Amino acid sequence: MLPIISASELLLIKEAAADFRYLLARGYPRRGALALAGNRYQLAHTARQLLHRGVFAPDAAQARRAKLRHLRDLAGQPLGIDGHNVLITLECGLRGLPLVAADDGFIRDVGQVSRAFRASPETEQALMLLANYLREQQAGPVSVFYDAPLSKSGELAQRTRELWTERGLVVTAAAAPVPERELLAFPGPIAGSDTALIDAREVVVDLAGEIIRREGWPVLALGEP
Repeated sequence: MLPIISASELLLIKEAAADFRYLLARGYPRRGALALAGNRYQLAHTARQLLHRGVFAPDAAQARRAKLRHLRDLAGQPLGIDGHNVLITLECGLRGLPLVAADDGFIRDVGQVSRAFRASPETEQALMLLANYLREQQAGPVSVFYDAPLSKSGELAQRTRELWTERGLVVTAAAAPVPERELLAFPGPIAGSDTALIDAREVVVDLAGEIIRREGWPVLALGEP
């Protein structure tokens, strides 16, 4: 499990975030700017991940915020979901792992569990949270794309179809070799926090973030962009 962030550590991370943001705004390469800020404040790995996942150049953050929509405003429209992206963020929240409110308006996890993902009791909880929220917001039809190379993605897709259909959702779920390709071509809004997808699409929903905010889970904020 990732270490808990203390109040004093968070203050230091916020100072580093301000420096990182300053460098990005002036065109410094992202990797080099992160190393400069992290090294100056002697940040540990988790703290650097918070910066990496949460801090962006102000112009990029503003452009992404302009694409962000609430699910309630898209009722009845087809919705494509970046399955593992959304699910893992919710699972991290359920486990009490750090979540960051990013400059671009999206909430992200820093668990770094994507490639090591395995279904767990939290997976079932996260699927239930998603089903209930999607039904409440009258979303759909919904298409979920899981990353086929990850363990038991086909079974996860099947479980998603079962649970969500039971709750009255119109849903398709599949394990795709490259989910990003499916989502780039999806004929409607998409849900997820992958920056490449956000930059490429016109309308994006922070589905995990909406649920996290409603549930009142703790989220780290690193300052305004």
